[in-house]
Amino acid sequence: MTVQILIPIDYSELSKKALRTALSLHPDAEFTVLHVIDFRTSDLGPGGWGDSPGEFDEWLADAREHAKELMDDAEELATEYDTDIETDIVVGEDASRILKYVNEGDFDLIIMGSHGRSLPERIFLGGVSETVIRRAPIPVMVVR
Repeated sequence: MTVQILIPIDYSELSKKALRTALSLHPDAEFTVLHVIDFRTSDLGPGGWGDSPGEFDEWLADAREHAKELMDDAEELATEYDTDIETDIVVGEDASRILKYVNEGDFDLIIMGSHGRSLPERIFLGGVSETVIRRAPIPVMVVR
């Protein structure tokens, strides 16, 4: 039976390191790389979408385009390991969306970076990896 690994990534170097680690340690696994677009991390502040009704839609379209570039980079990295990956982009709060994704899928392991946010963001928003570690129904490998 093939091991199914979920690799949540953001734009941090630790996410890239987590992806490299997964690809090198588990060459025969099947990989799903997930990026969560967290609307709470907007420049406008948590939930602060201003007065324009279309402002969130514009921000989300830009965020999706940026996330697509991130996934293209992940696919390029996977080719260096002669491996194919599945990619997915979802919208929501990071930790809860990762956990929901795990619960809806058939994964055996999560491999993720220890953090991707600055200290003030981690204090305000909570540690994504910490929450996933505490609540995931499957093993979590954290890369630092």
